[in-house]
Formats: sequence, structure tokens, C-alpha cells
Amino acid sequence: MKLQAKNTSSVIDCSLINIICNIEHKNSARVADLIESVLKGYNANFIRQDISPTNRENITDFNKAATFVITIGGDGTFLATSRFYSEFNTPILGINAGHLGFLAQLRENQIKLGLQKILDGDFMIDDRVMIQAETNSGISPNALNDIVIKGGEISRASKLSLFINDNHVCDYVADGLIISTPTGSTAYNLSAKGPIISPKVEALTITPICPHSLSIRPLVIPVSEKLEIKTENNRDLIYLTIDGQVNRKLEKDESVFIRKSDNSAKLVLINTESNNFYNVLKEKLNWGIALRK
Repeated sequence: MKLQAKNTSSVIDCSLINIICNIEHKNSARVADLIESVLKGYNANFIRQDISPTNRENITDFNKAATFVITIGGDGTFLATSRFYSEFNTPILGINAGHLGFLAQLRENQIKLGLQKILDGDFMIDDRVMIQAETNSGISPNALNDIVIKGGEISRASKLSLFINDNHVCDYVADGLIISTPTGSTAYNLSAKGPIISPKVEALTITPICPHSLSIRPLVIPVSEKLEIKTENNRDLIYLTIDGQVNRKLEKDESVFIRKSDNSAKLVLINTESNNFYNVLKEKLNWGIALRK
């Protein structure tokens, strides 16, 4: 069964739906049972995979044959799923059983109505930019939120040199550096006082973490630019981290090359008047809401 969106060319192939359930969230199993019940009512073909990230259980071994994925958990569950399925252009619907759930479309009390809207064609598929890093040890997995270069065991500032299109831009003395996509601009980047970027803008933000300078500020660049970050690692450990989930230790004086991935994350968005980026900012981050009336 294929579902055609009403107002766009977006299509969801429901030949095999994979329900990925993060069982570490207390309500997730109940939510998964509810989704299964709804899908059975439509004679949908589905499977279910329970994951436990803390125990490293099944967090990368997803079913490649799935044509549509529903995640149940928080943003971390969605990020892990998007890294895997971006290679297969598989659309993903997020259901929040966690705390913030910025990437999720539905809460438990919205599941029946939300799935009905998708079946009725009231949805769109939003292609989100992903990025990759290349180091001496190879190419990293795709990152939907960010790639972070940061010191490890000892709390000490690191020297990081930034090159854009082979031109030296600046040297940072900082705790680390965040290279963020628009999707990730509301995550670690925001906590480090980086700018919020609309997902419709194809740009990257380069945000230093606690820079030892009053003049260093975040930088917004086109996603097509070629980035190189050179590390000066004489004593401390420096790590490259993908979406806060995948770690890779960098060698002494190693360069990290970052570019836009050839793949993108396919987010299923449900068409409602309130379901737009700016309303989500207000609802989930209390953005632009006065503390007093």
C-alpha cells in the first residue's frame, strides 16, 4: 500500500512498517501496543523492534527492508534511527515517549488521529540536511543534528583551527567546536548560544564551546562549503562525536573534514495549522513567550 500526500508529491510506501520502540521510556511499550492495534485495523504489514540504548541492544541493527518507520521514544531514538535509514531514503515518523521530543510529531493521545491523517494523505515528507566527517580512520556515519569536536577526560581548552574552502578562517581556544545542521540548531548549538536556523535554510552553524575570547562568535555558512578543522593534540584526548551518540577518538594533530552528506533524513510531518517550525519553538522551548503578562 502506498500513501500519496494531498498537496505535495510525497509518497509513503507502507509495504513494511517498522515500529522501533525504545523500551527505556516507561510508556513506550503501551504506545507501541496502541500503534499495533491501529495498524491491525488497516491490515497493515508491520514488525516491531524493541531497543535499549543504555545496554547497546539493537540500536544499530534495524530491518533494512522496512519502507516506513515509526519511532517511539525521545529525540535520541529518532537520531539513531535516522542515521541508519538515511541510506535507504526511508521516511520516519516520530512519536514522543520521552521528555522534549523536538523531532517527534505525535504524543500518545494524538496517535489515532495522527495515523488517520497520514492515511488520508494529510502529510508531507521533509528532507533534512545531514553531514559527515572524514578523518584518518574513515568517513563517519551521517549526523542529523551535529558533529562535535571536543576534549575528553581532562577539562582543558583545546586549540582548533578552522579552514573554509582551504582558507584559514580563525583559531579557537575553546572547550570544543559544534558543527550543526539547521535541525540541530535547537540542540547543543542552542545551549552554546548558537543561532536558531530554520530547517528550510541550507546552512551550517559553527559554534565554539566556551571560547577563551570575547571576540569569537558563531558563524553561519552555506552547507556547500568545504570545512576542515585541524586539532592540536599534544597531551589531552580529543573526540569527534556524531549526534551525541557515536564517539571517535582523534589522533594527534589530526584534521577533520566535514561536508554535506549525499543522504538526507526523511521526516514525516503531519499537516495541521499549528504544526510548523515556529509553533514548535514556542510550544517546546517556550521561545518568544513573555514570562509575565
